[in-house]
Amino acid sequence: MQYIELSRTVSIPDYLKLERYRTAPHSGPRILFFSGGTALQGVARDIIKYTHNSVHLITPFDSGGSSATLRDEFSMPAVGDIRNRLMSLTDDSIHGNPEIFAFFAYRLNRDASQKELREELSHICEGTHPLIKAIPQPMRTFIQASMLSIQGHISGSFDLRGASLGNLVLAAEYLNHDRRLSPVIYLYSKLAEVRGLVRPIANATAQIAVSLIDGRTIVGQHRITGKECEPVTTKIDQIWLAKSLHDASPVSISISNQARTLINEAELICYPMGSFYSSVIANLLPKGVGATIAQTKCPKVFIPNTGTDAELVGHTLSEQVDTLLFHLKKDSPNTITTNDVLNLIVVDSDSTQYNGSLNNDMLSREGIRVVSCDLITKQSSPYIDAAVLNRILLSLC
Repeated sequence: MQYIELSRTVSIPDYLKLERYRTAPHSGPRILFFSGGTALQGVARDIIKYTHNSVHLITPFDSGGSSATLRDEFSMPAVGDIRNRLMSLTDDSIHGNPEIFAFFAYRLNRDASQKELREELSHICEGTHPLIKAIPQPMRTFIQASMLSIQGHISGSFDLRGASLGNLVLAAEYLNHDRRLSPVIYLYSKLAEVRGLVRPIANATAQIAVSLIDGRTIVGQHRITGKECEPVTTKIDQIWLAKSLHDASPVSISISNQARTLINEAELICYPMGSFYSSVIANLLPKGVGATIAQTKCPKVFIPNTGTDAELVGHTLSEQVDTLLFHLKKDSPNTITTNDVLNLIVVDSDSTQYNGSLNNDMLSREGIRVVSCDLITKQSSPYIDAAVLNRILLSLC
């Protein structure tokens, strides 16, 4: 097989191309997103109209919410963001999927006693709970077996308050599959007909750590994002993967072989909006991510945040680009060029949405083109409209 590198002109948006994708989404393009949290939920829900082949590489390093309790109990990667993305890519027009979605999204009462919660868990395992009864076969049998399994795994001291049923199912199957996430995700994706690929960037149990310019070190995603704790008020200086919540020592983790293959096969790579450090940059920290991106010949696009990101206190837009490039080149700073890992930056036409501006002349010399579009609509303001962004990314493929 021969590979020929071509350049071409594209229109944004390309409505003819979009209609072709909409007509045959099963053969749509492989757009790959490096992401973690909720910022891309709307994009994922919308993109399945055009392609069933989008790829979502998720950081397994979260330390908050229901995932934190499971991580403490089983020394496992975080599964909450994986669950969320699987749900976002599920086609709710398929029989049974709305009921599966309702089950996976359900959380046990935070104010109930442990006795009450264990009784509710037993009703689920026995198949008498309304949520499990509503799910059609064969998915009901699979989920019920998973819940029975996790019931047997959890200790008497396991805190069920606020537990996500979807997270419990994924945790059970992770333990049942030799502590591997990919087979679990694959099985669920087939049963629920998920319209895309979701995989962890690495099968690891590390934590995210950052140092601030005032010298402080913070360990744990939930302490960095400002969603469960007070937001960081000082500029983040460095980020790394740490051994545990109680030990900030750096650990070396490599990209999974499956994630490497998915990057190599991508038709477009997107570094999207979202929590800049704990979602986007955290995905680039495992060894081999940057080098694999550099080897992949496809457009690579950065979508900076509009609105407010608590992790970007003190950062200008240019500094965000510098930080992104630093981590993308980290595998081999002397050989990976800027153009190997970043080609386009797509920004909203209203420059006041950003802190500072971009040095377009400098970026042009590095081979990066800045594309200005109307990304924000009246309905989405101050955030990027998911449908608008998808039309741009799909047109670039």
